[in-house]
Amino acid sequence: MSDKKVYFICTGNSCRSQMAEGFAEKYFNSDWEIRSAGVETHGLNPLAVEVMAEVGIDISHHTSDLINNDFLQQCDLVVTLCGNARDKCPMTPSEVKRIHWPLPDPAQATGTKEQVLAVFRKVRDQINTNVRDLAQKYN
Repeated sequence: MSDKKVYFICTGNSCRSQMAEGFAEKYFNSDWEIRSAGVETHGLNPLAVEVMAEVGIDISHHTSDLINNDFLQQCDLVVTLCGNARDKCPMTPSEVKRIHWPLPDPAQATGTKEQVLAVFRKVRDQINTNVRDLAQKYN
């Protein structure tokens, strides 16, 4: 039974927050309920699914969800992964620890598929490091 909650929030809940949720499911212990959401829903980005599969994490079952205010208000940790989410995230009680990671949106990358995938991988690897460090601090 989880008694602590962490929420990863970005604009569309399609890439960054989905990857963070996937890594959190790997690194956080079972005391944590882990969710991700967006201030909008853009659908799960297939390239996020692809680059996460490359590191052995399956997020293909994830859905793109709007912020659930009831869950948000009960969180121990709220992590925003872009300025838009930080600015538009609803207020939380003062005891909720809010963390901001200003990460570029890989869905905005342009170029060949390989160039775009390189951006997704770079963002994925940064999220991996950030989530692993967060789990070490709060587990």
